[in-house]
Amino acid sequence: MGEGTEYGLVDLEEVETPGDEWEEIDVSDTEADRIARKRDRKFEQFEERIKDADQFKVEQSVFDDATLAALYKLVQDGYVEAFGGPLSTGKEANVYHALGDDREVAVKIYRINASNFRQMRDYLEGDPRFEGLGGKKKDVVLAWTKKELANLERAKAAGVRVPEPIATERNVLVMEYIGTDDGRAKRLGEVHIENPRTAYEVMREYMRRLYSAGLIHGDLSEYNVVFDQDEGQLVFIDLGQAVTVHHPNSREFLERDCRNVAGFFSRQGMDVTEDELLEFVTSPEPDPSRD
Repeated sequence: MGEGTEYGLVDLEEVETPGDEWEEIDVSDTEADRIARKRDRKFEQFEERIKDADQFKVEQSVFDDATLAALYKLVQDGYVEAFGGPLSTGKEANVYHALGDDREVAVKIYRINASNFRQMRDYLEGDPRFEGLGGKKKDVVLAWTKKELANLERAKAAGVRVPEPIATERNVLVMEYIGTDDGRAKRLGEVHIENPRTAYEVMREYMRRLYSAGLIHGDLSEYNVVFDQDEGQLVFIDLGQAVTVHHPNSREFLERDCRNVAGFFSRQGMDVTEDELLEFVTSPEPDPSRD
């Protein structure tokens, strides 16, 4: 085992080098859009099954034709075999439990008519991966979905424990399910922390690894970190809003993350400050957000 794994850290010796910060993200129409336009008999049968399923009946507003086509395509491609119930619901997205090819997965469905559409744009504008993104609500939500996939891939490559990204189609993201047979993993703010010092050291190390890979979470708190009981590890979740260090608001987002994390662990009785955390996260490498 590499150094640090006894604290619940991903072993850096087993991860890949972080990817290119300037990867291009395409938001043009996908195969799901073509399926929705064609509406053949098999798709209509799938659509009818989904709309009749008990776990989806109260969420009809989430499943427009193109979203149903995206789910249909993911089923066709073998990423999803059967759907379970909801794991979480929110203004931006719903997350459902599902069975994948050979394991349980989580299926995150972003709402095209998201209520905080303008806030999404604040995180996308200034990100070099999305230069030239138009003002269409659909394009913004599709970009957000692909952005979360790209952020998860980069975080994983940097040695940060996140849900493994599996596939994306339009506004639907399939990723590793973090939880047990009893339900989703508990958020850090929902559990009793027996050793706050260890948890804090893991979180600050993951923040530094993200930063070294050119990413800032942007909404980090005790509610965007879960505890994986099976592995005994903390897992960062909800990386859709994560920005590159070259985003014009990256420093503000990083300082807010440090304030949230330091504040939480201060309430656990630890003597930590946001300034100390900020210094740790941005060291030993020079701070790229100040370039």
